[in-house]
Amino acid sequence: MAYQQGSVHAYRQTRVKTASQGRIIVMLYDEAIRQIDDATALLETGTKQLDKVNNGIVKAQDIVTELMVALDMEQGGEIAHNLFRLYMYFNDRLMEGNVQKDVAPLKEIRGLMASLRDAWKQIENTAAGAQAPVSGVNIAG
Repeated sequence: MAYQQGSVHAYRQTRVKTASQGRIIVMLYDEAIRQIDDATALLETGTKQLDKVNNGIVKAQDIVTELMVALDMEQGGEIAHNLFRLYMYFNDRLMEGNVQKDVAPLKEIRGLMASLRDAWKQIENTAAGAQAPVSGVNIAG
């Protein structure tokens, strides 16, 4: 069992270390969304495990903070500033949902994050396509 967990951990580390910047951003969004989904599901079941709800929301907030820190305000210009304000809003609403144990703010932020995640995924795919080396079979003979 320990071997299997070690292998999974090593795989995840390699996946992160070899990922492009765009892929890392998508991975961060994926994990934040997963944490919000887990916390929301627990709240909707009427769980008494509020520590797990809190931990999930705090992890999502930590990820949002990482996204904020990663912004390049000089090169990103207005887009970076707008994303910063949006991330601040995300953290405020996540905190509100956590304090009140209310799923409405969590669902709101989850939806917004899913939209941004999809946009980043498109950017990642476009960038990957632009950097892909041209190769193939020469059928001209």
